[in-house]
Amino acid sequence: MRRMIPTTFSSKFQGAVSMNALRCYVSEFISTFFFVLAAVGSVMASRKLTAGDVTGPFSVLIPAIANAFALSSSVYISWNVSGGHVNPAVTFGMAVAGRISVPTAMFYWTSQMIASVMACLVLKVTVIEQHVPIYKIAGEMTGFGASVLEGVLAFVLVYTVFTANDPRRGLPLAVGPIFIGFVAGANVLAAGPFSGGAMNPACAFGSAMIYGSFKNQAVYWVGPLLGGATAALVYDNMVVVTAAEDDRGSSTGDATGV
Repeated sequence: MRRMIPTTFSSKFQGAVSMNALRCYVSEFISTFFFVLAAVGSVMASRKLTAGDVTGPFSVLIPAIANAFALSSSVYISWNVSGGHVNPAVTFGMAVAGRISVPTAMFYWTSQMIASVMACLVLKVTVIEQHVPIYKIAGEMTGFGASVLEGVLAFVLVYTVFTANDPRRGLPLAVGPIFIGFVAGANVLAAGPFSGGAMNPACAFGSAMIYGSFKNQAVYWVGPLLGGATAALVYDNMVVVTAAEDDRGSSTGDATGV
């Protein structure tokens, strides 16, 4: 047993640095870069269009629409390569569920973080009249409350990702990313004025890095990561019908399984 552990870890690490894995990391970088550029850039655009009014409805509506469109597109373009994570919370959920190895997840995170920082850096260099915005907690929210809210949002998002990735649903390739984008846009509409509706640690990290402030950064890590892990465990262990259960249901004529 003692000899099997390092051998297993070594094989997983070798798989994480293969050429095929490198393609996945590049794909995650491109997708995350595009998403963060659109998500953070839409906040800057809404401030420009509303003359700096951050309390009006358009300050939430514009980013919500941008998040929905950008995430759908970002997931779609990397769906068949890296799985279209675009979010460390999704990657963490996949690792907890055993769908990817821990070394691979760490490289995914690295690609996502670098992409987010690069996207925010591009916004800072090109849009010189504005600061790159960071995710903030509303005055009526506590850090704990905001973390719980972000965790619930991430749970819904990651649960949708797992559902969209389920081959037994027989959905066309383009349908899954669309629903993932829809739920992200809905989450921003619901929580944007309170916690920012980040759901994505990489997006929050990149903007904080370029802005130069990591205040309340733990909110956008602890909540989404726990929410993503919970969604993965719930879907794989409580919702999904296993092959054995499916066979028993078929043999007894039970048609209640989905």
